[in-house]
Parts: sequence; structure tokens; C-alpha cells
Amino acid sequence: MKHRRITGKRSTVAATAVLTLVAAGFTFQTANASDDVPQFTARTLSADAAGKLSASLDRKLGADAAGTYYDAEAKTLVVNVVDEAAAEQVRQAGGKARIVQNSTAELTSARQTLTDKATIPGTSWAVDPVSNKVVVTADRTVGGAAWKKLSAVVEGLGGKAELNRTAGEFKPLIAGGDAIWGSGSRCSLGFNVVKGGEPYFLTAGHCTASVTSWSDAQGGTEIGANEGSSFPDNDYGLVKYTSETEHPSEVNLYDGSTQAITKAGDATVGQAVTRSGSTTQVHDGEVTALDATVNYGGGDVVNGLIQTTVCAEPGDSGGALFAGDTALGLTSGGSGDCSAGGETFFQPVPEALAAYGAEIG
Repeated sequence: MKHRRITGKRSTVAATAVLTLVAAGFTFQTANASDDVPQFTARTLSADAAGKLSASLDRKLGADAAGTYYDAEAKTLVVNVVDEAAAEQVRQAGGKARIVQNSTAELTSARQTLTDKATIPGTSWAVDPVSNKVVVTADRTVGGAAWKKLSAVVEGLGGKAELNRTAGEFKPLIAGGDAIWGSGSRCSLGFNVVKGGEPYFLTAGHCTASVTSWSDAQGGTEIGANEGSSFPDNDYGLVKYTSETEHPSEVNLYDGSTQAITKAGDATVGQAVTRSGSTTQVHDGEVTALDATVNYGGGDVVNGLIQTTVCAEPGDSGGALFAGDTALGLTSGGSGDCSAGGETFFQPVPEALAAYGAEIG
């Protein structure tokens, strides 16, 4: 029989915001942070290497660490710390140390306050390591009493949080790498994976929450059935192939070529990323925050997401976010579109793989 190829999808960014460093040193326009004069030269790093150094320093510094991000232009890892002793450790390890006002514990406490007092549909929040604050965003649906309540909570957090508006509306992007269809809905395939030697694929949990059987064409023959689904809180689902469809570990680039995917990894703030999806195909952007919380409405709150400047539209849900050959995320939802831009959030792939005991392969 003829085999059809199903590849993962990738996410897109309407506009890429790259942190710019000026003059001979680093200039950061933040009111509550100051830079130290380095005694060691910061190492030139790839985004992947910066992510590994970040994880290592986070373990080593513990409570003295206050977030990191990758400066794509200078190709260095910037590490926020709360005192000079920690800054010295960062410099010795090859990072750029930056002493800031708010500790991780203080920012975590601010997030908890938002969860307790401002879980309002149409809002999101995440720690922005560049501003060293929790950035809270309200979409166009938040107004009246809800806006007043949110504003009061953010104001009460003082210098630990700031409030922004987005013109779009936060929502899961259900509608559809490659398109997958079920029960009249279209989503996008994320990544092909292996579990127990058998072929599966990952997609968004808000897709598998409403659809149990999938095909690669509207009204077509089943290619896979749900094995697991987690939404809300998380946003991932696992589908087991039920047909002889080919399942290479690659992402559709929609130009006649594909990107091989060999591993999964954690995203890094400042990292350049790409998304592929069946509605808007391929777009690029930048990671702006990790561990983001999004209140989609109707009680659908999702935590631990990757926040990006990549654009996406309905039908791109479940599609692949990646950097080179590394799988990073599954398209969850966001605001805006690929004409006007907007934020898009992604479920981290390593978490989904761990939950199901699956692996890229």
C-alpha cells in the first residue's frame, strides 16, 4: 500500500524582537537592576550551550539566582543574581552577571498572589528576566470591574510586577507541521515519538480533550487514536498510530523540505525559535518567558508554558516549536494573528515526553 508521510509542525513568529546591546558594554533599560563590571570575559555561546550553562548555574546558585536569558546578539548568557558573591560565580563560569532587586523567591511570591487574587479569564503572567518583574498581560476582553481588580492586585505588588495590554484575545488555537482531523476539528501534529518501540505523535491536549480519533484528511481514514490527554493545567496529548503511515522524526517546512528532529530540549529566554503549523505554516520568533500562566477562560488555566513572539492562528494548535534539530514545544494558544502579530504560548515537549514515557525517535 502507499505510505503517507506525517511530519511534525512548527510554530511561527510574526515579528522577532532581539535584545540589543549598545556601546562597548551592556546597557539594560531597567529601573530596578544594575550591571557589574565583569572581571572575566563572558563566553560566546550558542542558545543550546547557554541553556545548559543556565541550568548548571541555577543548581549551583540556588536562591541567589534570579533568572537568566540569552542575548542573541552578543551570544552570551545573562544571569540575574542578588549579590556580588553570586555574581563572581557567574563570571567565573563564563556568564554575564547582573545584580537585580527582585529575587526568585519574591517573584514566585508575586505569581502566587496573582494566582490567588487575579485568576481572571483573558490574562497571563510570567517572569521577565530582562525587567526582573512578573509581566502581567490582559487581553481585549478584560474590562470594567475585572480590569480594576487586576490593576489593584498588580499595583499592590509594587516593583515586582507590571501590567500590559494586548489587542488580541487569549484562546486555544484549535481549528490545525501537518494537519490532523477529527470530529470536524483541525489541529496540527507536533512531533513523532516512540513509546515501547511503537510509533506515536504528540499534539495539544486541548485538541485530544475533544477528539479521540484522528485522520490526515477531513473525513479520511483513521491514522491514530488517543492514548493520553492532559488539559487544562497542562496542554499535551499522545496519539498512537493505528495505520501503516510513515512517521519520520522531522518537521514540515512547507517549502518542499523538512527539518530532522533528533532530540527534545528546554527553551531559553532570548532563544530564536521556529514554529510549523497547518494554518500559517512556518514562522520564526523569540522566546520571551518560561513557566508562563495563561487564563484562557471557562476555567481553562494552563501553567508552565513557553511564551514567545511567534504568531499563530486557529488550526495551528499542537504544532511544533523547535530550534534546529531540537523539539521544544507544542502550540497551545495565544492572541493576535500572523498579520498583526501577538503572543503565542507553547507546552514544553520534555514534560509531555516524561509524562508518557516516550522519546523522540
